[in-house]
Amino acid sequence: MTSKFSRRSKPIAASSTRSKILPKLSRKDLGDLIPRRGGAITPVIGERLLKVLGWRTVGDIPNVSQAVVLALPHTSYLDGLYALPGLFAIDLKVSIMGKHTLFKVPVLAQLLRWMGIIPINRGNKGSVLQASIAKFKTGKPLFLGLSPEGTRDYRKEWKTGFYYLAVGAGVPILPVALDYKTKEIRFLSAVYPTGDIEADLPKIYAQYKGVLPKYPERLSQPLQDVNQSAD
Repeated sequence: MTSKFSRRSKPIAASSTRSKILPKLSRKDLGDLIPRRGGAITPVIGERLLKVLGWRTVGDIPNVSQAVVLALPHTSYLDGLYALPGLFAIDLKVSIMGKHTLFKVPVLAQLLRWMGIIPINRGNKGSVLQASIAKFKTGKPLFLGLSPEGTRDYRKEWKTGFYYLAVGAGVPILPVALDYKTKEIRFLSAVYPTGDIEADLPKIYAQYKGVLPKYPERLSQPLQDVNQSAD
């Protein structure tokens, strides 16, 4: 998608606040269709780590077996330090894609699969999108995590592959925010894509209003814009 903004604008101010208070989310709140890790020890470890770090997981997750999960904003290596314990604590399994060559070593392959990493061959242009759609078409429970910013640095536009993946697979888009101001891993409202990307993307952008990343100056332009328009 081509952005109408020609220059970088000011990052979100640290004084911005979220529009509403969301309830704390626990593993007991997950519906029966949502993919789970299924471990007994991992949630306990996740909860303890979150407590030590001073973070918590909030919001709501629709009871669906498949979804494209957006992880935003992504401006620091530290994001995963808080996000992973948040997922472990609620026993939620979110898979991500990894190079298929990493799975050639049996022991490593076992660890990667436990972590929720799906082998994907990035060799052919367009193959990643089709292969990802195929993963959903199996009908198996799958929450696939993607970062439309594609980088920890400032980005003028989002990569829109996640949108066409959701449309092609016929699954909802579940935005998740990492807010350093409130120290929350925040599950936001699911967006069911209509096929009209120009109409649907603003619905996603708007939900990130007031979210403060680790490095505000690296916040992607679409999220800077949604905050500035609300000032």
